[in-house]
Amino acid sequence: MHSPVSTPPADAAREPAPAVPAQRSRPALSPSRAMDFKQCPLKYRFRAIDRIPEPPTRNAVRGTVVHAVLEDLYGLPAADRRQERAVTLVEPAWARVLADQPEIAGLVADNGLDGFLGEVRALVETYYRLEDPTRFDPESCESRVEVELDDGVLLRGFVDRIDVAPTGQLRVVDYKTGRAPGLAQETKALFQLKFYALVVLRTRGILPTQLRLIYLADEQILTYAPDEDELVRFERTLSALWQAILAAGRTGEFQPSTSWLCGFCSYKNLCPEFGGTPPPYPGWPDGGTTESPDETLLDAVSE
Repeated sequence: MHSPVSTPPADAAREPAPAVPAQRSRPALSPSRAMDFKQCPLKYRFRAIDRIPEPPTRNAVRGTVVHAVLEDLYGLPAADRRQERAVTLVEPAWARVLADQPEIAGLVADNGLDGFLGEVRALVETYYRLEDPTRFDPESCESRVEVELDDGVLLRGFVDRIDVAPTGQLRVVDYKTGRAPGLAQETKALFQLKFYALVVLRTRGILPTQLRLIYLADEQILTYAPDEDELVRFERTLSALWQAILAAGRTGEFQPSTSWLCGFCSYKNLCPEFGGTPPPYPGWPDGGTTESPDETLLDAVSE
């Protein structure tokens, strides 16, 4: 699998981020937030602690609509999950997403709504060349999962689909509306798969037989068969990462780290590497509610 290193991530936004923070609550590690800290600690701070909202992007909204269609599709009886039925779910899914986020209407204005919905239909049709949804019933779709590890690390995320075979074997499936990663980005995809495998292992006591990333843009599937010893080592990696986050949280020293991804960062105007000034550090959240936008559904579907 190959893709140019200069390709922007699907959830990248070019507009300056608003400076109005959202309500703060207990931070958690999601695949997105963990990768944020690894990529740039300051970006993690802006997202997870300051809670500075980012403007949605067209690609992210398209991914949200595709996920909504597939969730609706699996809400139908298996015999009704034909491709011709699936494409009829596109407009109702868009209407529902738009009702929840009316500000996204302008994102599709330039190329027209018909063109945008056509892109969504094309991705839904591509899905049928990769899986046959009439042949099985998933256990759950679009599930929010959360577990606190023994050392206090709170893991959180959204799982697109969990399949359980009659034998008890479990498969975790995640849809991606972008392209499959090249060699330079495959590590990030495997990180996400290991993260979900660990959450399933710790919440259910079951080692998933298979984890699957379905890339609709170029019709590729990345699969991973986790090993329990490997996941135990990965758990230690997450714990070490969390300790590094806590250390930065105590001092407020979340240092920026520059890379080619800076060109697509919503917070560039606040970054000292580009002449910006971060807002005053609000301090580490003191816990309280665990209801938190550390990884919103938009994060989960747009990568």
